[in-house]
Amino acid sequence: MKSRLLFVIGGICSLLIAQQPNLVINPRVLQAHVEFLSDDLFEGRGTGERGGDLTVRYLETQSALLGLKPFNGMSYRQSVKIAGLKTSPTSRISFEGSTFWSPKFGDEIVYGTGTTEKEIIFNAPLIFVGYGITAPEEKWDDYKGLDYQGKVVVMMVNDPQPTKAEPDRFGGEALTYYGRWRYKFEEAKRQGALGVLLIHTAPSASYGWNVVENSWLKERSQLATGKGGTDLQGWISNETAEKLFAMSGLNLDQERAKAERRSFRPVLLSSKIKGSLISDIRQFEQFNVGGLVIGTDPELSKEVIIYSAHWDHLGKNDDLIKLGKDGIYNGAIDNATGIASLFAMAETAKAYPAKRTQMFLWVCAEEQGLLGSAHYAENPLWPIDKTVANLNLDSTNYLGLTRDIGTRGSERSGLGVLAEQVAKSMNMVITTPQPDLAGFYFRSDHFSFAKVGIPAFSIEAGQDFLEPDAAKKRSLQVNYNNKVYHQVTDELQPYFSWTGMVQEAEFALRLGWVIGQVPRISLMKPPTGGK
Repeated sequence: MKSRLLFVIGGICSLLIAQQPNLVINPRVLQAHVEFLSDDLFEGRGTGERGGDLTVRYLETQSALLGLKPFNGMSYRQSVKIAGLKTSPTSRISFEGSTFWSPKFGDEIVYGTGTTEKEIIFNAPLIFVGYGITAPEEKWDDYKGLDYQGKVVVMMVNDPQPTKAEPDRFGGEALTYYGRWRYKFEEAKRQGALGVLLIHTAPSASYGWNVVENSWLKERSQLATGKGGTDLQGWISNETAEKLFAMSGLNLDQERAKAERRSFRPVLLSSKIKGSLISDIRQFEQFNVGGLVIGTDPELSKEVIIYSAHWDHLGKNDDLIKLGKDGIYNGAIDNATGIASLFAMAETAKAYPAKRTQMFLWVCAEEQGLLGSAHYAENPLWPIDKTVANLNLDSTNYLGLTRDIGTRGSERSGLGVLAEQVAKSMNMVITTPQPDLAGFYFRSDHFSFAKVGIPAFSIEAGQDFLEPDAAKKRSLQVNYNNKVYHQVTDELQPYFSWTGMVQEAEFALRLGWVIGQVPRISLMKPPTGGK
């Protein structure tokens, strides 16, 4: 039955593609937006910063110039109330047991509060809870029903690794949502813990300590209307964790090995964590920005396909700027490319609308934990049951044309079959699926939509570059991932290829146009939850 359904979907898609108008993206439009949005003028488009306010004004002005219909009554804005949290340098934390040790903030530990309390004093036991996961469908419980009130839990990131006996447990080699830092904080809160410290390693987190440090040295954000987190939350380096466990006469690697088994029991460390957490807290307003191209069919126009991209990056570091250094996180690739792609796509969509309505949505505070998209999913401006799909663009292809296109997560719904057909029509193939070791599916804004039942995924750059210089392009891609991502060096570069960005944007728009025509049965609903 499934194969027959997929055959029918493929046939419908092929017919629609044959009828598709010439959906061409103007490279000059895309380039102009990328160049302008990544300029120092926008100060890194920081959440709650002047650069963010300038970005919102730019987005709504450009939407109006394009003739997009406002998505929120007469407004292009959706208000998102945010609490900004910054750990004060007057805060102090120490580990006390057989010895006394106060780890250095930034180098050895980063922490803050998940609440809106300005001062929190604590003297709490420390408990190692393995991966910090409660997953009934995996018959896994790291907490084992103990009382965690007033205690700080220490845990690993990522999730239990597959074994020969259970090669598919927790998604096999792929990372599930249980392995993400956000889940760890959420579950610790549900368990009643006072605080949580995550043990960092580059392989388990999929990024270096410098990424963690950059995120926590600045102001962090959370939805002001949300449930909040634990009193204390943060990360410790692997070296810090080794030293902390040694204070209790424990070997970290040995305890890690025990945590790979279901029989693992939480371990009470003999040392305690003591300190005062002082936070600078402010409440402020950010905005999702969106515009509509109304569909042409009287009935199908009541349904919407959402294209999304986050407009924020990491803002600026005034301390570096005072020293005469580059302190602006321009975010040229992440995510001026995505912002610009939506504008270029919207211009073409205006000329060739689909039967369903198309929404172009620029969400705020993605870098702070998908806050803008989470707020929209919880407070949709278009009914969820009338939202047929979300296609997200987060850092698009800046290196050149490829033979493939990434659609990680599209297989979770009928979007996968449609994506294959559209790629084929553009003489491309879908990138060969690889285990999602870093949990990328859970790290972009599409996940907020998937969590509420909307078929959603992020369109990603291909890997199979056309000659010439394919090897050089792959090398640049690796260098970006390892050395440029979330650094001040994510700036406009002379080697940027607008052809690659255009190819990815055209794929997104062509796929969206097909989705804008097909019967609902071909879209299906994605699974949600830990997987």
